[in-house]
Amino acid sequence: MPEFALLSYVALMSITPGPNNLMLASSGVNFGFRRTVPHMLGISLGCALQVFIVAMLLAQMLGWLSAWRLPLAVAGCVYLLWLSWQIARSGQPEAREQVRPLGFVGAALFQWLNPKAWVMVLNASILFMPAGEGGRWLAASLLALAFAVVNLPCISVWAWGGEKLRRWLAAPRALLLYNLTMGALMAVTALWLLYDELMPALAQMT
Repeated sequence: MPEFALLSYVALMSITPGPNNLMLASSGVNFGFRRTVPHMLGISLGCALQVFIVAMLLAQMLGWLSAWRLPLAVAGCVYLLWLSWQIARSGQPEAREQVRPLGFVGAALFQWLNPKAWVMVLNASILFMPAGEGGRWLAASLLALAFAVVNLPCISVWAWGGEKLRRWLAAPRALLLYNLTMGALMAVTALWLLYDELMPALAQMT
């Protein structure tokens, strides 16, 4: 059943660890679930819009992405490294008031720099869009709807879990250690993604 396969794919890709979910868990700890809702909505609706555009323009975008994939991936990884620093320093008492949760627009725009989001969107567009031109608008709309509906509850688990950790992280030292750990995980994720993107390009040059 293609519908079940699509929903399973989106759910699995949405709930597994990645840049979005690490950021949501950290936001849940530092700002609570309610203040993280715009971040979650930005991810879900931004990803839905991304998959709709990619699915509609797949043939043209595949050629464009072959040239722009590496620059986009590098820009995304650099941004992730910056975010890892922001997450790490958010546990320092003197810096807490200067750091705010990521908003709806920022979270939506981040999907275009998120390597995991690109993998999820491109694979879904290739696997679940019809081969012919007929019904492309409807198919792309349903694909985007599936992403928005399935993605939101999956990523909410991370923000909710982060909020539930707040009482155990009430001590400034514990919160600092948590944020340093999450920041380090984000940095490792960014460096691993960057390595994964650069190695094929370097191999072609040699």
